Amino acid sequence: MQHILDRTTPGHPTRKTTQPWVRRLGLSGDEPRVAIIHYWLVGMRGGEKVLESLLRMFPQADIFTHAYDPSKVSDLINSKTVHLTSVGRKPFATRLYQNYLPLMPRALEELDLTDYDLVLSSESGPAKGVIPASDALHLCYTHSPMRYLWDQYHVYRRDAGAVKRAVMPRLIHNLRQWDVTSAARVDCFVANSTHVEARINKYWRRDARVVHPPVAVEDFDPVEAKDRGGFYLWLGELASYKRPDVAIEAFNKLNKPLFIIGGPDKTAKALSRNANENIRFLGKLPFPKMKAYLAACKALVFPGEEDFGLVPVEAMASGRPVIAYGRGGALDTVVDRQTGLLYADPEVDGLIAAVEAFEREGLEDLDPHALAAHAQQFDEANFRRGIASVLRENGMPVDAVKVDGA
Repeated sequence: MQHILDRTTPGHPTRKTTQPWVRRLGLSGDEPRVAIIHYWLVGMRGGEKVLESLLRMFPQADIFTHAYDPSKVSDLINSKTVHLTSVGRKPFATRLYQNYLPLMPRALEELDLTDYDLVLSSESGPAKGVIPASDALHLCYTHSPMRYLWDQYHVYRRDAGAVKRAVMPRLIHNLRQWDVTSAARVDCFVANSTHVEARINKYWRRDARVVHPPVAVEDFDPVEAKDRGGFYLWLGELASYKRPDVAIEAFNKLNKPLFIIGGPDKTAKALSRNANENIRFLGKLPFPKMKAYLAACKALVFPGEEDFGLVPVEAMASGRPVIAYGRGGALDTVVDRQTGLLYADPEVDGLIAAVEAFEREGLEDLDPHALAAHAQQFDEANFRRGIASVLRENGMPVDAVKVDGA
């Protein structure tokens, strides 16, 4: 029995190659040896939630990463064997890992993955540039091609200090070359959204399958209308690309209640100086309190452009609609006028007009149970089935993969 894979690279003729990993494993259902390459483990965000799902699919997997702080990640991740690249042995690597970016390509290439049948790279920072065995399969789950190398380069350089601004042009030029070259080492790409799929094709000239990341939708529940408040909600890390400044200025002008959940505290304090009394900063909250605010708001306000964006799905799982800027991952998750409202103008006037249209059209009264049902398509089971489907299409036996179970 022979499996054939069509690999098409834009600008190159189609070539058919036998899949050597099938010969490596045989067709007896042997359990593959799995290596997961994750950029860094210094917190629990969306990328680490994907990692946890992959670990539940492949409990035998070993993890390789550039930086690792056991106190900042989950018990599941800590229960696995974690290998550090040479970057992870540098001074203060868990705090200064981004400063070691120029060393990461070589550090990845130094990893010995000879004994692994399946390599899963989790790409947002450098992870895909490993060199697997020639008869192993390499699947790259891409949260985002590195923003600071590509479409957000000028934003990052503008916000950097004087020294970094001076060295970035040459440094980033060389990293871009390596980033494109290392993309050729990957057998199949999986993107977390259609937005990222397009960026993979734009910058790496590779095709990708879309498999949305897992969202713990089962942790959220709609509440009765009588238990809701009269406020809008902004929720997330107070990073500039998430545009909390736009939300604050818009609601200053609208003079409507806006609650803001997230940190860091230093950023919240700075933003609060420009906020009127109708805007409340609640800081970082424990999950039960955050969940309660999410279910009680009139709508989630989502003015930034993100690669996927977990928070809108969590809001809909809570039975609440989303007012989202209509770019990026929101186009995959929010259905205009059915689960919220999408708007085109990213600036303050655009959000003001969107909130006014939301109220004028009565979208606050969208069926909360229909919203929660819509969110179910982004649960972990669908993520696992999507990854298993890609592996199966590429000839990897999936009998031993935990697709539906816990």
